[in-house]
Amino acid sequence: MQHIGIVAGSSEGAALCYRTLCLEGPELLGEYQHPPVTLDGSVTLGEYMSHVYRDDWRAVGNLMLESVRRLQAAGADFAICPDNTFHQALPYVRDASPIPWLHIAEVVAQQARTQRLRHLGVMGTRYLMEGPVYREALAAADIRMSVPGPEDRAMINRVIFEELVNGHVLDASREQLLAVIDGLRAQGCDGIVLGCTELPLIVEPSHAALPTLDSTRLLARAALRRALGSAPG
Repeated sequence: MQHIGIVAGSSEGAALCYRTLCLEGPELLGEYQHPPVTLDGSVTLGEYMSHVYRDDWRAVGNLMLESVRRLQAAGADFAICPDNTFHQALPYVRDASPIPWLHIAEVVAQQARTQRLRHLGVMGTRYLMEGPVYREALAAADIRMSVPGPEDRAMINRVIFEELVNGHVLDASREQLLAVIDGLRAQGCDGIVLGCTELPLIVEPSHAALPTLDSTRLLARAALRRALGSAPG
């Protein structure tokens, strides 16, 4: 059984990822069981964001490398990062990393193909919606991608950084987010990527107008499969 290493960014996202591993592990391994997991939260979200604000993704990648080296020293066999936005730095990380990575957007794209979804709306931070992470991963899987308009992107970014990363889940914000999903459905989307680790805390599948792809939990499940030897490396 392989040892999972979690490179943490936001506390809410890292906690949801770890919680998913612990709650769903028993379904595969037996009561109260899960693969060994080490979470590194030595780098604060503030440290990461100081570089994101400057669009310095190489510096973000250097912080991720510091984290993954600590995880490797603790025994981790491979790494995951539940923060979608930070994957923009992964090209600076993968070749230098002492252990392999699972890429959150590639995991989501694989699930979308399994569900036969062909046109995904992507919601997340401004950096994610306007950046290359999902655009490249979904294009490689021959899946169309749409994002909300500028005003909605600004609203989603504000909800994430001012509310959700601080553990605040507000009904008014939920209604705004569900309205954005309605708009993406009108654009022809047949599924929605919850491309921020905190969005599953506020958008529940039963309330959304389209099927939702919960990137955090999908990544955790892919990590479980890999730890047990049933996922490609």
